[in-house]
Amino acid sequence: MTETRFDACLAQVLAHEGGYVDHPADPGGATNMGITRKTLARWRNISPWTELPKSAVENLTREEAARIYRARYWNPCRADHMPAGLDLALFDFAVNSGPDRAIRTLQAGIGVAADGVVGPVTLAAAEKARPNEAINDLCDRRMRFLQGLSTFPTFGRGWTSRVSTIRKTALATVPKAALPTLQRRTTMSILTGYRTYVVGAFMLIAGLAQVLGIDLPALDGSAAGHLIFEALAIIFLRKGLKGDLVAPR
Repeated sequence: MTETRFDACLAQVLAHEGGYVDHPADPGGATNMGITRKTLARWRNISPWTELPKSAVENLTREEAARIYRARYWNPCRADHMPAGLDLALFDFAVNSGPDRAIRTLQAGIGVAADGVVGPVTLAAAEKARPNEAINDLCDRRMRFLQGLSTFPTFGRGWTSRVSTIRKTALATVPKAALPTLQRRTTMSILTGYRTYVVGAFMLIAGLAQVLGIDLPALDGSAAGHLIFEALAIIFLRKGLKGDLVAPR
């Protein structure tokens, strides 16, 4: 069975969440694979959530945890429609701090209304954004949020390590073909410039050859002075265009 992006991202999340814990300083209380007692109770329609015994959290299966993650975190983020890499960064943020906060943080970074709902506008902006920049910005904003929490002195070291690892994994996931449009255009312009110089150099050599009395059949009928003039015009015109391309704005 082919691994989906959800499977790959969930594996990364679970590697950080670990197994069953019940840390007294953790506001989430009893937690297993990142699923808190309150989340599991709501998933199982148990109210009030305190009616769910901690043993139920401790015995949570990976299969049920995966269904919860997909329904409560992955799907609200519409991570299936996010660019590879950004899907992981957003999903892990949602698991750690809630989908609403993660989505609003992403929206603020990509310049759309931060309403906490991933719709066509958010998806279009995420697709248009430079993937590396979007991932780094989201992780930076996430860290600033975590550093402002009262529990950061207790859990900050682990959170920092987690965000750092997620950032690296997400950036490594970005397809090589997902280069920014401007970068691709600049690369092509440079390559085109090399071909232009080759043509100009050939014309210059042909013109000089005619001056020396050597006729090139392929260029028969073109005067030496004309060839030399055109060659120099091409080379220097290209040089000027290239300067405009890389000039700072």
